[in-house]
Amino acid sequence: MAPALGLNLGISAITPALADDAPNGLKWRHGLSTYGEIKYPADFKRYDYVKPDAPKGGVVRLFQPGTYDSFNLVVAGLKGTVSAAVSRIYDSLMEASLDEPDTYYGELAEAAAFPDDFSYVIYRLRPGSRWHDGKPVTPEDVIFSFEAWKTNSPMFSAYYRHIEKAEKIGDRDIKFTFDSPGNRELPMITGQLIILPKHWWEGTDAQGKKRDITASTLEPPLGSGPYRIKEFVAGRSVALERVKDYWGKDIPIAIGQNNFEELRYEYFRDDTVAREALKADQFDWYGERSAKEWASAYDVPPVREKRLLKELFTVRNQGRMQGWVFNLRRPKFANARLRRAFNYAFDFEEMNRVLSTGEYHRDSSYFDGIPDLMATGLPEGKELEILETVRDKVPPEVFTTPYTDPVGGTPENVRANLREATRLLKEAGFEIRDRKLVDASGQPFTVEILGNSGDAGMERISLFYKPSLERLGITVNLRAVDTVQYQNRVRDFDFEMTTQVWGQSISPGNEQRDNFGSQAADRPGSNNLPGIKNPAVDAIIERIIFANSRADQIAAAKAMDRVLLWNFYLVPHFNYDKQRYVYWDRFSHPDPLPKYGVSGFPNLWWYDADRAAKLKRS
Repeated sequence: MAPALGLNLGISAITPALADDAPNGLKWRHGLSTYGEIKYPADFKRYDYVKPDAPKGGVVRLFQPGTYDSFNLVVAGLKGTVSAAVSRIYDSLMEASLDEPDTYYGELAEAAAFPDDFSYVIYRLRPGSRWHDGKPVTPEDVIFSFEAWKTNSPMFSAYYRHIEKAEKIGDRDIKFTFDSPGNRELPMITGQLIILPKHWWEGTDAQGKKRDITASTLEPPLGSGPYRIKEFVAGRSVALERVKDYWGKDIPIAIGQNNFEELRYEYFRDDTVAREALKADQFDWYGERSAKEWASAYDVPPVREKRLLKELFTVRNQGRMQGWVFNLRRPKFANARLRRAFNYAFDFEEMNRVLSTGEYHRDSSYFDGIPDLMATGLPEGKELEILETVRDKVPPEVFTTPYTDPVGGTPENVRANLREATRLLKEAGFEIRDRKLVDASGQPFTVEILGNSGDAGMERISLFYKPSLERLGITVNLRAVDTVQYQNRVRDFDFEMTTQVWGQSISPGNEQRDNFGSQAADRPGSNNLPGIKNPAVDAIIERIIFANSRADQIAAAKAMDRVLLWNFYLVPHFNYDKQRYVYWDRFSHPDPLPKYGVSGFPNLWWYDADRAAKLKRS
């Protein structure tokens, strides 16, 4: 989630409204960038990639997997299953541009200011910003929101760990003080703060009951954004309506966006059912996660007639790692040799051929998809210098052997990989008795792989993996539970193995603590599902966060990547640099779409009445 650090934060010409100096003699900045100069000047009217006169109107029906039972984003990491729709009712202090790799411009805030040592940041709210009930957005709302997120959200408690306090210093000014200077990312990520209405959350509901921001709720919250909740059927659908008098409709970052009159989120627990509903025109837009289904499930008349469109969009704005993670809180997974043996048992090449169309590549980095940050070859230069500081805390192979995943795909390779897995298991103190893998005390080794019953694709992959583990004598139980139970179990680390996906921005930063830091290992709801407690990883994360240049940031990211890989915290899955979408031909979008916006849907698209009429006649 984080933007970058360790880089120059850009400043352009100042608008007349911001011509006065900020407090303490600082200069206001209308945009912040981790890559130096920013593209759009202070008086810019709109982004280049939007259609400024895009028509407003129409309904779009969106697919959502699973279900939901809450509209409270703040406790999403701890309680309830939150509807994806609710994020659209809120504004943040700043918003990302989609044609720059990592630049933010003012949304609720019109400007920011900070000193050269990055010890604090001041945000100034836009005049006229208001909630849907007409009340103004105030510094008190910002302070309330910061405290609510930091106190109650597992991710944000780590993300904003170095923000010591937020205080009002003017009618529209809020100062965020950091616990130490030098963290170059903090001014920007402070601007990502989603602002909540203090007066609403501290008030009472229609029954006179006091609201509780620490609890899940299905009461539609008050927002300030371009949409608000119109109606919903708990667990099944949510409809958002465009706020016609939205306070920010004419600010530069909003021009040409949020064009649909209504966004409807339709929930499906099963992908197969969802695909059939799409083909029957029960919703409009579907993100296809399965390569095999993409290739085989859409040979139907609407697709052949180009009424139902298939389109690939290239992903340039993020990397990721996905795999089966081991729960290191369970002693059975303490030995790295055992974890490595699990990797040798996964025949990715055959899985890629049988279960997809061979288009995937295997993850070989925690930053897969961002070449600059991926550890390759042997460490050298600045990366080697960083690793030398933790040499006694990392596997020796970090310095001597490039990391590679085992390669299967042929009977010979599979046999060789299983032999190597058996050797590693023997070194770890295991042996085969009566075709069962047993530990030194003679206890059979068993493992449960936890899955989400709504994710049939992951279930197929685990079913493919299971026989290979059984050939090593491991007793494998695949357990698929419903979405709510799955989220609760993962949130509480109640699993032995499960699938984890870590998304990574082009510029990693403070979020790495929540992903891999020791302090997050035992915090329910954190992204550190494996429970990694590694002092070398902790030290390198700090090098990422406090890097003084892009070169230092890259070197530290590569070093962390290499250490994580050589500790075998997971069995890597696969990646693909595109997103697959299937949608009914009722919509149009700017051409070209922004480089870092993937599809840009639904924000940049609009309902095309001519296309819709043609589709209706066909």
